[in-house]
Amino acid sequence: MNDSEDQASPAGSVPIEPAAPEAPPPVPPATAAPAPPATGYAPRPAGYGRGLQRKSPMLACLLSLMPGVGQIYVGYYKLGFIHNIIFGSTIAFLAGSSGRNTLLPVMSISLAFFFVYNVVDAGRRANLYNLALDGKEGIELPSMNMELPGLGGSIGGGVALIAVGVILLANTRFGITLDWIEEWWPVAPILVGAYLLTKALQERKAAAAHDEPYPATDSPGEPFGS
Repeated sequence: MNDSEDQASPAGSVPIEPAAPEAPPPVPPATAAPAPPATGYAPRPAGYGRGLQRKSPMLACLLSLMPGVGQIYVGYYKLGFIHNIIFGSTIAFLAGSSGRNTLLPVMSISLAFFFVYNVVDAGRRANLYNLALDGKEGIELPSMNMELPGLGGSIGGGVALIAVGVILLANTRFGITLDWIEEWWPVAPILVGAYLLTKALQERKAAAAHDEPYPATDSPGEPFGS
């Protein structure tokens, strides 16, 4: 019985293997969030400028008719006090000058220039303050501390202040006249112009040397010096 069943089975039959388990469906890739449009403004952090109000540039300019008050209104307290001290000190110097003083025209022009600059600066800082509240990149809100500003080193500024102090001391302490300033003051812009011209020529020369192309090297296939 068994022999007949074995003979009836087809020759070379292949055993049926069990079916492999089905693979899990592929996970769709996560879609990236769309990038914000390029508007020139940095993303505003949470709570940035909370509790702060925008400043009026027009009001800042009007308050600067009293030098320094416009800067204080925006929040630049140290700068406002410095402006007020400079303006008041210049007026005190002009009021205390008696007789024929050659520095009066220069100081008067400087005082008028500083007054106009003070008004323009207050309006500009009010605009920057508002941009800082909007999250404009690279602009920070003014510091509210009252510390005195630090003094950085400067060879040119130090030499100029020493020279001015020596000239004024020679006039106030030793009675040396300042009439020579009326004839020699044009030397100052000449020296400054010569310094700026020399510096510009040096920078141009350095830039030309930096942009000069490097000499071409021999190709690997050619003998050296051919």
